[in-house]
Amino acid sequence: MRTQQLGLRFAKYSGKGLSNFDRLFKLFKELLLHTSGDVEESLEWLRELNAEYKISDPDYTIEDFIEELKEKGYIRDDDDDGTDSMAITAKTERAIRSSALEQIFGKLKKGATGNHRSKISGAGDEATSETRAYQFGDSTQQISMNESIKNAYINQGIDDFGMTTNDLVVQESFFKAQMSTVLMIDISHSMILYGEDRITPAKKVALALAELIRTRYPKDTLDIIVFGNDAWQIQLADLPYLKVGPYHTNTVAGLELAMDILRKKKNTNKQIFMITDGKPSCVTEPDGRHYQNSFGLDDYIVNKCLNKAREARKLHIPITTFMIAQDPYLQQFVQDFTKANKGKAFYTGLKGLGDFIFEDYETNRKKRTR
Repeated sequence: MRTQQLGLRFAKYSGKGLSNFDRLFKLFKELLLHTSGDVEESLEWLRELNAEYKISDPDYTIEDFIEELKEKGYIRDDDDDGTDSMAITAKTERAIRSSALEQIFGKLKKGATGNHRSKISGAGDEATSETRAYQFGDSTQQISMNESIKNAYINQGIDDFGMTTNDLVVQESFFKAQMSTVLMIDISHSMILYGEDRITPAKKVALALAELIRTRYPKDTLDIIVFGNDAWQIQLADLPYLKVGPYHTNTVAGLELAMDILRKKKNTNKQIFMITDGKPSCVTEPDGRHYQNSFGLDDYIVNKCLNKAREARKLHIPITTFMIAQDPYLQQFVQDFTKANKGKAFYTGLKGLGDFIFEDYETNRKKRTR
């Protein structure tokens, strides 16, 4: 196993407090992301790791682990291609999403599911701790009885107790606003160049974000698209199997598809998150052919990108770019792109990518983007 090709480093793993199955399953889920859902390859890596680091007890073999995976419904025999192979199940896909959420957004405090709050206060449907004097037209359900009775005692006294509209106070609330997000993932060849695996962290962030929205903001929507020479939409279930291809970077095609998706959404709040590490190097011409330039920031391609950024701004769709490359000339392009859209840009390494996306998503849910 040549792990250096994917830029991985393994150290001694204790997994203290976990059962043999849970200890191996935790690593197995991680390996599935690195191998794009290849069960056989993941198990081969697991065997080698177990042989070197003794991550399981001697009386619990990898074969025992495989049998337990099957018994618990995490893998199945796959005879569709005529070979004696194995495949993961929907149960494993859910487990991978949950693990990604825990790893990346683990600091998220558990609470009731909800929606995004807008800055509009008044007769909304999410209570706050603030109160104000009653006004004609306020709903009686908003009246804070404890505060109103307290005011009546102060104003009228105990002996001549009574309540008037001047004593009434209501509890402020916020209107809930749903959010529609499109997450764009760069799958150009540079996402695995130079011995650094950039696609796996991007997949993990997408899985975690999807699980966050599904469990905490179920009325929000998340669509995922990938872009290389072209752009296309993928389903959440496709993420573990996502691979980088021999592609250029057609950022314009990705933005066009993202905006097409968001135009169809009824939600007022819309946004695009774009994870990329490389410069735009490809656009699709009206006749369907690709114009490509791998060597630099081609003015023709750059201008197409900036025009799309301005178009998104007119549609009130902010774009947040998460740039995982540190090259100054690429950062300059992202700065120009962000200025054209009036969006935001984060220049982050792979390690902090999830934190940046989580913080930005949480920030955006507290304000209206339109």
